[in-house]
Amino acid sequence: VQLQASGGGLVQAGGSLKLSCAAASGFAFKRYGVGWFRQAPGKEREFVGAVHRNSDSTLYADSVKGRFTISRDNSENAVHLQMNNLKPEDTAVYSCAASNTIIFSRLPRGSMYAYWGRGTQVTVSS
Repeated sequence: VQLQASGGGLVQAGGSLKLSCAAASGFAFKRYGVGWFRQAPGKEREFVGAVHRNSDSTLYADSVKGRFTISRDNSENAVHLQMNNLKPEDTAVYSCAASNTIIFSRLPRGSMYAYWGRGTQVTVSS
């Protein structure tokens, strides 16, 4: 299974970016929970947010709550991460992943994801 994150770039603090996670054709993305994670240089991977496989309910890390929004686009077989009011501390490589778990509360755990995509760099300047 191939997932690909895209849409990263360089933006000033306070700006916005929209990331996309696309799946290869034949992979029924809508049947999976999808999570976004990020990793900054020298830091461990961090959960950003996720959308549940069944209900499309979402949850977010406290650090991004109110600024980031995850949405599905089933017509494009993709999941988007809209990031607003970006801060320098949001600078990281952002990756998406797909999970079979039906337990909503487990979505922040990286171990719940069987499929991972290549990341995209997001750099926020101050």
